[in-house]
Amino acid sequence: MEYLAFVLLLPFVLASIHVLASGLRAWKSGSPRLPPGPKPFPIIGNILDLVGNQPHRAVSKLSKTYGPLMTLKLGSMTTIVISSPDLAKQVLQKYDHIFSGRTIPDAVRALNHHKFSMVWLHPTSSRWRNLRKVSAAQIFASQRLDSTQAIRRKKVQQLVDHVKEICNSGQVVDIGGATFTTSLNAISNTLFSKDLADYCSTASHEFLEIILGAMEEAGRPNVADYFPALRFVDPQGVRRRVKIYFRNCFRTLDGIINERLQLRASSSKGSHASSDVLDSLLDLTQEDNSELSRDDIRHLLLDLFIAGIDTTSSTVEWAMAELLRNPEKMAKARKELEEVLGKDEHIQESDISKLPYLQAIVKETFRLHPPAPFLAPHKAEIDKEVCGFTVPKNAQILVNVWAMGRDSSIWPNPDLFVPERFLEKDIDFKGRDFELIPFGAGRRICPGLPLANRMVHLMLASLVHYFNWNLADEMEAKDLNMSETFGITLHKAEPLRAIPIRFG
Repeated sequence: MEYLAFVLLLPFVLASIHVLASGLRAWKSGSPRLPPGPKPFPIIGNILDLVGNQPHRAVSKLSKTYGPLMTLKLGSMTTIVISSPDLAKQVLQKYDHIFSGRTIPDAVRALNHHKFSMVWLHPTSSRWRNLRKVSAAQIFASQRLDSTQAIRRKKVQQLVDHVKEICNSGQVVDIGGATFTTSLNAISNTLFSKDLADYCSTASHEFLEIILGAMEEAGRPNVADYFPALRFVDPQGVRRRVKIYFRNCFRTLDGIINERLQLRASSSKGSHASSDVLDSLLDLTQEDNSELSRDDIRHLLLDLFIAGIDTTSSTVEWAMAELLRNPEKMAKARKELEEVLGKDEHIQESDISKLPYLQAIVKETFRLHPPAPFLAPHKAEIDKEVCGFTVPKNAQILVNVWAMGRDSSIWPNPDLFVPERFLEKDIDFKGRDFELIPFGAGRRICPGLPLANRMVHLMLASLVHYFNWNLADEMEAKDLNMSETFGITLHKAEPLRAIPIRFG
């Protein structure tokens, strides 16, 4: 019994020693003038301020008291929270070279993902530069996206056909689930010319559980992040559960890669020309002095699936929820689509630029419901003075884009869904206008932004253009639950269920 007690208490003793030692070092070297923040408790710091399932809201509330540059002590980790566009511009652009590191959540250390992932690698590493270059050239370049737009158009047409079938049977559409399947198949066909799910099977639901599970676990407050001495015991089991999700995803990806390698091996030499992204990546691995390995490909594909599919489908679900709560906005969007396209024309990606109100709806959705409310965490490489305060070396930097989107000094009536505000302001979400940076900015901006931009507009336009919608269960718009589930991606707590009605 004494031995068991010792084993249970040891991690907390080590964590306490670590915190006290850090405090002693800071005292000896002279305490830097940190930004203001709530007074921390001994050892645990401000962890209790984040208790609950809405840490982005809790931090936003604290920022209203302590300002847009705020310090939180989360166990032994000093965290600096940025909540204004001007400060975000300094951190993500002006001093990008100082704040471009990452604090790595213990969850993403599962299967050594952090050593291969473009999201978590340091931007000075050769692997990060190579992956970024490969992604830009082989996946997200405008020329590559233009060449694959027929794939996305086909997958969105399958979404429309699926909704038509539901229409005819008088059933209900799970908007998030349907758009998830569409995004999954659009990306899987772009990458390796293959559907991974259909609307009537359990496969997409299983993949959805894998991705949502991994995202929620990775975004969950984790004691092992606040007290690094506890990592070896994984006290909340977060890394263990993420490892299971990653393994399940890799099982699918490895099967596809092996199948492709066998196909290439069985083809006569030179007869298997590169036809999709996977072929292009495998070609690169076979070049002399190639810096791209099979593990790089596996983890790159994992990032694309975990981040790309989930954020795209979630954004469309939020946009549809807001339009159903605001039927006059839905009618205005539909009118614009009819004027540009006519009633029966298929929507092309080239049409997006002709639809300013639809674009405004997407921007307003990103403002109110950014996919990643804190972006991915940054880290200070050295002590740096910002606005008269010191951001200390190794501090975690969180950019609270959720709070910036709800700031009344930037956005009049910030809690209202008003797409028209973007018809009056020339603001975009591509990293230049720091009032709206749901994909980040600077060298760490999400490389998948060009693809997400096309998919979100294409799916949303199709759902609005071809169908009228009523909420399920005779629910009124004012009663629609808009609460959130926090993870790396911000999801609707209750899936959006709606009844489609065909025109005419």
